[in-house]
Amino acid sequence: MTRPVIKRESGQINVTFPTETTSDTPYALHRQHHLDYDHHQHLALDKVMNQLDRLVGLKHVKDFVYEIYAWLHITQQRQKLGLKSSQQTLHMVFKGNPGTGKTTVARILGHLFQEMNVLSKGHLVEVERADLVGEYIGHTAQKTRELVKKALGGILFIDEAYSLARGGTKDFGKEAIDCLVKAMEDHKDEFVLILAGYPDEMDYFLASNPGLPSRFPIQLSFKNYTVSELLAIAELMVCEREYQLSSQAKHKIRQFIAEEMRKPGKNFSNARMVRNLIEKAIREHAVRLLHHSHNTKNDLMTLSAGDFVPLSK
Repeated sequence: MTRPVIKRESGQINVTFPTETTSDTPYALHRQHHLDYDHHQHLALDKVMNQLDRLVGLKHVKDFVYEIYAWLHITQQRQKLGLKSSQQTLHMVFKGNPGTGKTTVARILGHLFQEMNVLSKGHLVEVERADLVGEYIGHTAQKTRELVKKALGGILFIDEAYSLARGGTKDFGKEAIDCLVKAMEDHKDEFVLILAGYPDEMDYFLASNPGLPSRFPIQLSFKNYTVSELLAIAELMVCEREYQLSSQAKHKIRQFIAEEMRKPGKNFSNARMVRNLIEKAIREHAVRLLHHSHNTKNDLMTLSAGDFVPLSK
Protein backbone atom coordinates (compact mmCIF):
# COMPACT_ATOMS: atom_id res chain seq x y z
CA MET A 1 0.00 0.00 0.00
CA THR A 2 1.32 3.45 -0.96
CA ARG A 3 1.78 5.71 2.05
CA PRO A 4 -0.85 8.40 2.61
CA VAL A 5 -0.14 12.03 1.83
CA ILE A 6 -1.05 14.04 4.94
CA LYS A 7 -1.23 17.83 4.70
CA ARG A 8 -2.37 20.42 7.20
CA GLU A 9 -4.02 23.42 5.53
CA SER A 10 -5.93 26.23 7.25
CA GLY A 11 -6.35 24.16 10.39
CA GLN A 12 -7.71 21.17 8.44
CA ILE A 13 -5.93 17.86 7.95
CA ASN A 14 -6.22 16.53 4.41
CA VAL A 15 -5.34 12.93 3.65
CA THR A 16 -5.05 11.27 0.27
CA PHE A 17 -4.16 7.68 -0.61
CA PRO A 18 -2.48 7.52 -4.04
CA THR A 19 -3.27 3.85 -4.73
CA GLU A 20 -6.97 4.40 -4.22
CA THR A 21 -7.20 7.19 -6.79
CA THR A 22 -6.02 4.77 -9.49
CA SER A 23 -8.41 2.00 -8.47
CA ASP A 24 -11.23 0.92 -10.79
CA THR A 25 -13.89 0.90 -8.07
CA PRO A 26 -16.88 3.25 -8.67
CA TYR A 27 -15.99 5.49 -5.74
CA ALA A 28 -12.33 5.81 -6.71
CA LEU A 29 -13.11 6.42 -10.39
CA HIS A 30 -15.51 9.18 -9.42
CA ARG A 31 -12.89 10.69 -7.10
CA GLN A 32 -10.36 10.54 -9.91
CA HIS A 33 -12.68 12.55 -12.17
CA HIS A 34 -14.29 14.68 -9.48
CA LEU A 35 -14.05 17.84 -11.62
CA ASP A 36 -16.27 16.35 -14.32
CA TYR A 37 -19.60 16.84 -12.56
CA ASP A 38 -21.76 19.66 -11.26
CA HIS A 39 -20.68 20.19 -7.65
CA HIS A 40 -23.65 22.45 -6.93
CA GLN A 41 -25.98 19.59 -7.84
CA HIS A 42 -24.06 17.13 -5.67
CA LEU A 43 -23.21 19.08 -2.53
CA ALA A 44 -24.37 16.17 -0.35
CA LEU A 45 -22.02 13.83 -2.21
CA ASP A 46 -19.10 16.22 -1.78
CA LYS A 47 -19.67 16.44 1.97
CA VAL A 48 -19.81 12.67 2.36
CA MET A 49 -16.84 12.03 0.08
CA ASN A 50 -14.73 14.46 2.10
CA GLN A 51 -15.49 12.35 5.18
CA LEU A 52 -14.85 9.08 3.36
CA ASP A 53 -11.54 10.35 2.01
CA ARG A 54 -10.26 10.52 5.59
CA LEU A 55 -10.80 6.78 6.05
CA VAL A 56 -7.97 4.37 5.33
CA GLY A 57 -8.91 1.41 3.14
CA LEU A 58 -12.58 0.25 3.22
CA LYS A 59 -12.87 0.48 -0.56
CA HIS A 60 -15.95 -1.71 -0.80
CA VAL A 61 -17.64 0.29 1.98
CA LYS A 62 -16.89 3.54 0.16
CA ASP A 63 -18.36 2.02 -3.00
CA PHE A 64 -21.48 1.10 -1.06
CA VAL A 65 -21.96 4.65 0.29
CA TYR A 66 -21.44 6.02 -3.22
CA GLU A 67 -24.00 3.53 -4.54
CA ILE A 68 -26.54 4.58 -1.91
CA TYR A 69 -26.05 8.25 -2.81
CA ALA A 70 -26.50 7.50 -6.53
CA TRP A 71 -29.71 5.59 -5.88
CA LEU A 72 -31.16 8.33 -3.64
CA HIS A 73 -30.24 11.07 -6.11
CA ILE A 74 -31.71 9.32 -9.15
CA THR A 75 -34.81 8.36 -7.17
CA GLN A 76 -35.38 12.03 -6.34
CA GLN A 77 -34.94 12.97 -10.00
CA ARG A 78 -37.51 10.34 -11.03
CA GLN A 79 -39.96 11.61 -8.44
CA LYS A 80 -39.69 15.16 -9.80
CA LEU A 81 -40.65 13.87 -13.26
CA GLY A 82 -43.56 11.82 -11.97
CA LEU A 83 -41.89 8.46 -12.54
CA LYS A 84 -42.30 5.51 -10.22
CA SER A 85 -39.62 5.36 -7.55
CA SER A 86 -38.90 2.18 -5.70
CA GLN A 87 -38.63 2.19 -1.92
CA GLN A 88 -35.83 0.22 -0.36
CA THR A 89 -35.30 -0.87 3.21
CA LEU A 90 -32.19 0.81 4.63
CA HIS A 91 -31.83 -1.20 7.85
CA MET A 92 -28.39 -2.81 7.84
CA VAL A 93 -26.05 -5.35 9.40
CA PHE A 94 -22.38 -4.46 9.84
CA LYS A 95 -20.09 -7.47 10.35
CA GLY A 96 -16.53 -6.94 11.53
CA ASN A 97 -14.05 -7.03 14.37
CA PRO A 98 -13.59 -4.04 16.70
CA GLY A 99 -11.85 -0.98 15.30
CA THR A 100 -12.70 -1.65 11.64
CA GLY A 101 -14.70 1.55 11.13
CA LYS A 102 -18.27 0.34 11.65
CA THR A 103 -19.37 3.17 13.94
CA THR A 104 -17.60 5.80 11.83
CA VAL A 105 -19.31 4.62 8.64
CA ALA A 106 -22.69 4.54 10.43
CA ARG A 107 -22.17 8.17 11.44
CA ILE A 108 -21.27 9.14 7.86
CA LEU A 109 -24.40 7.41 6.58
CA GLY A 110 -26.43 9.43 9.08
CA HIS A 111 -25.00 12.63 7.62
CA LEU A 112 -25.75 11.43 4.08
CA PHE A 113 -29.34 10.49 4.90
CA GLN A 114 -29.91 13.89 6.48
CA GLU A 115 -28.44 15.72 3.48
CA MET A 116 -30.65 13.68 1.16
CA ASN A 117 -33.76 14.29 3.32
CA VAL A 118 -34.13 10.59 4.10
CA LEU A 119 -33.76 11.26 7.82
CA SER A 120 -34.72 14.52 9.52
CA LYS A 121 -31.75 14.68 11.93
CA GLY A 122 -29.15 12.15 10.85
CA HIS A 123 -27.77 11.68 14.36
CA LEU A 124 -26.34 8.42 15.68
CA VAL A 125 -27.56 6.74 18.85
CA GLU A 126 -25.05 4.04 19.79
CA VAL A 127 -26.20 1.36 22.25
CA GLU A 128 -25.42 -2.16 23.41
CA ARG A 129 -27.30 -4.96 25.18
CA ALA A 130 -27.16 -3.33 28.63
CA ASP A 131 -28.90 -0.22 27.28
CA LEU A 132 -31.79 -2.25 25.86
CA VAL A 133 -32.35 -5.17 28.22
CA GLY A 134 -34.06 -4.57 31.54
CA GLU A 135 -34.09 -6.50 34.78
CA TYR A 136 -37.76 -7.44 35.02
CA ILE A 137 -40.77 -8.12 32.80
CA GLY A 138 -41.80 -5.01 30.87
CA HIS A 139 -38.62 -3.11 31.67
CA THR A 140 -36.89 -4.16 28.44
CA ALA A 141 -39.75 -2.98 26.23
CA GLN A 142 -39.77 0.37 28.03
CA LYS A 143 -36.01 0.87 27.66
CA THR A 144 -36.06 -0.18 24.01
CA ARG A 145 -38.97 2.09 23.11
CA GLU A 146 -37.22 5.04 24.77
CA LEU A 147 -34.06 4.45 22.76
CA VAL A 148 -36.03 4.09 19.54
CA LYS A 149 -37.76 7.37 20.31
CA LYS A 150 -34.37 8.99 20.90
CA ALA A 151 -33.14 7.65 17.56
CA LEU A 152 -36.12 8.85 15.48
CA GLY A 153 -34.86 10.97 12.64
CA GLY A 154 -31.47 9.26 12.83
CA ILE A 155 -29.71 5.93 13.18
CA LEU A 156 -29.96 3.45 16.04
CA PHE A 157 -26.67 1.55 16.11
CA ILE A 158 -26.59 -1.61 18.24
CA ASP A 159 -23.09 -2.94 18.84
CA GLU A 160 -22.61 -6.63 19.61
CA ALA A 161 -26.25 -7.11 18.63
CA TYR A 162 -25.87 -10.91 18.70
CA SER A 163 -25.75 -10.72 22.51
CA LEU A 164 -29.49 -10.05 22.49
CA ALA A 165 -30.07 -13.70 21.57
CA ARG A 166 -27.50 -15.31 23.84
CA GLY A 167 -29.82 -16.09 26.73
CA GLY A 168 -32.33 -18.20 24.81
CA THR A 169 -36.10 -17.80 24.48
CA LYS A 170 -36.66 -16.87 28.13
CA ASP A 171 -34.03 -14.15 28.16
CA PHE A 172 -35.18 -10.53 28.09
CA GLY A 173 -32.95 -10.01 25.04
CA LYS A 174 -35.62 -11.69 22.90
CA GLU A 175 -38.10 -9.11 24.17
CA ALA A 176 -35.75 -6.37 22.95
CA ILE A 177 -35.57 -7.98 19.51
CA ASP A 178 -39.36 -8.24 19.30
CA CYS A 179 -39.70 -4.62 20.37
CA LEU A 180 -37.20 -3.49 17.75
CA VAL A 181 -38.99 -5.42 15.01
CA LYS A 182 -42.27 -3.77 16.00
CA ALA A 183 -40.61 -0.34 16.02
CA MET A 184 -39.35 -0.94 12.48
CA GLU A 185 -42.99 -1.33 11.42
CA ASP A 186 -44.50 1.40 13.60
CA HIS A 187 -41.84 3.96 12.65
CA LYS A 188 -41.20 2.96 9.07
CA ASP A 189 -38.89 5.42 7.30
CA GLU A 190 -38.42 7.41 10.54
CA PHE A 191 -35.14 5.82 11.57
CA VAL A 192 -32.50 3.36 10.35
CA LEU A 193 -31.50 0.39 12.49
CA ILE A 194 -27.95 -0.95 12.16
CA LEU A 195 -26.96 -4.17 13.94
CA ALA A 196 -23.22 -4.66 14.34
CA GLY A 197 -20.86 -7.28 15.70
CA TYR A 198 -18.30 -10.01 15.05
CA PRO A 199 -18.90 -11.76 11.68
CA ASP A 200 -19.43 -15.33 12.92
CA GLU A 201 -21.65 -14.28 15.81
CA MET A 202 -23.77 -12.04 13.58
CA ASP A 203 -24.22 -14.85 11.02
CA TYR A 204 -25.37 -17.18 13.81
CA PHE A 205 -27.65 -14.51 15.24
CA LEU A 206 -29.39 -13.92 11.90
CA ALA A 207 -29.65 -17.64 11.17
CA SER A 208 -31.27 -18.28 14.55
CA ASN A 209 -34.12 -15.87 13.78
CA PRO A 210 -35.60 -16.60 10.32
CA GLY A 211 -37.55 -13.33 10.29
CA LEU A 212 -34.53 -11.06 10.68
CA PRO A 213 -32.48 -11.42 7.45
CA SER A 214 -35.26 -10.12 5.23
CA ARG A 215 -35.59 -7.04 7.44
CA PHE A 216 -31.89 -6.28 6.98
CA PRO A 217 -31.26 -6.64 3.24
CA ILE A 218 -28.04 -4.64 3.43
CA GLN A 219 -25.16 -6.54 5.02
CA LEU A 220 -21.68 -5.05 4.96
CA SER A 221 -18.46 -6.82 5.92
CA PHE A 222 -15.67 -4.80 7.53
CA LYS A 223 -12.42 -6.72 7.11
CA ASN A 224 -9.41 -6.41 9.38
CA TYR A 225 -6.95 -3.75 8.27
CA THR A 226 -3.59 -4.77 6.87
CA VAL A 227 -0.36 -3.86 8.65
CA SER A 228 0.30 -1.07 6.13
CA GLU A 229 -3.21 0.32 6.54
CA LEU A 230 -2.88 0.35 10.33
CA LEU A 231 0.47 2.14 10.05
CA ALA A 232 -1.24 4.72 7.83
CA ILE A 233 -3.96 5.10 10.48
CA ALA A 234 -1.25 5.57 13.12
CA GLU A 235 0.36 8.34 11.07
CA LEU A 236 -2.99 10.05 10.64
CA MET A 237 -3.76 9.87 14.37
CA VAL A 238 -0.33 11.29 15.19
CA CYS A 239 -0.75 14.12 12.69
CA GLU A 240 -4.19 15.01 14.05
CA ARG A 241 -2.61 15.43 17.49
CA GLU A 242 0.20 17.59 16.03
CA TYR A 243 2.93 15.03 16.66
CA GLN A 244 5.24 13.26 14.23
CA LEU A 245 6.94 9.87 14.12
CA SER A 246 10.64 9.21 13.81
CA SER A 247 11.58 6.60 11.20
CA GLN A 248 12.55 4.22 14.01
CA ALA A 249 9.15 4.77 15.65
CA LYS A 250 7.37 3.83 12.42
CA HIS A 251 9.39 0.63 12.25
CA LYS A 252 8.55 -0.21 15.86
CA ILE A 253 4.82 0.44 15.34
CA ARG A 254 4.87 -1.89 12.36
CA GLN A 255 6.50 -4.57 14.52
CA PHE A 256 3.92 -4.11 17.29
CA ILE A 257 1.04 -4.37 14.83
CA ALA A 258 2.43 -7.49 13.18
CA GLU A 259 2.92 -9.15 16.57
CA GLU A 260 -0.62 -8.33 17.67
CA MET A 261 -2.07 -9.70 14.44
CA ARG A 262 -0.25 -13.00 14.92
CA LYS A 263 -1.83 -13.61 18.30
CA PRO A 264 -4.57 -16.30 18.29
CA GLY A 265 -8.22 -15.54 19.00
CA LYS A 266 -10.57 -12.73 18.04
CA ASN A 267 -9.22 -10.03 20.31
CA PHE A 268 -7.41 -7.98 17.64
CA SER A 269 -9.01 -4.53 17.74
CA ASN A 270 -7.51 -2.92 14.62
CA ALA A 271 -7.62 0.90 14.74
CA ARG A 272 -8.71 0.82 18.37
CA MET A 273 -5.45 -0.93 19.28
CA VAL A 274 -3.47 1.60 17.25
CA ARG A 275 -5.18 4.51 19.02
CA ASN A 276 -4.34 3.02 22.41
CA LEU A 277 -0.74 2.51 21.28
CA ILE A 278 -0.44 6.14 20.15
CA GLU A 279 -2.02 7.54 23.31
CA LYS A 280 0.29 5.43 25.48
CA ALA A 281 3.31 6.66 23.49
CA ILE A 282 2.24 10.28 23.98
CA ARG A 283 2.18 9.73 27.74
CA GLU A 284 5.60 8.05 27.63
CA HIS A 285 6.89 10.96 25.53
CA ALA A 286 5.62 13.43 28.14
CA VAL A 287 7.36 11.56 30.95
CA ARG A 288 10.59 11.49 28.94
CA LEU A 289 10.56 15.26 28.37
CA LEU A 290 9.20 16.32 31.75
CA HIS A 291 12.54 17.19 33.32
CA HIS A 292 14.24 18.54 30.18
CA SER A 293 14.81 22.25 30.71
CA HIS A 294 15.02 23.24 27.04
CA ASN A 295 12.59 21.28 24.85
CA THR A 296 12.55 22.43 21.25
CA LYS A 297 9.43 22.37 19.06
CA ASN A 298 10.82 19.28 17.34
CA ASP A 299 11.36 17.61 20.74
CA LEU A 300 7.76 18.36 21.72
CA MET A 301 6.40 16.97 18.46
CA THR A 302 8.52 13.88 17.77
CA LEU A 303 7.59 10.46 19.13
CA SER A 304 10.64 8.20 19.19
CA ALA A 305 10.88 4.42 19.13
CA GLY A 306 11.51 4.40 22.89
CA ASP A 307 8.13 6.00 23.51
CA PHE A 308 6.36 2.94 22.13
CA VAL A 309 6.03 0.22 24.72
CA PRO A 310 3.69 -2.79 25.03
CA LEU A 311 0.21 -1.72 26.11
CA SER A 312 0.31 -4.18 28.99
CA LYS A 313 3.24 -2.34 30.59
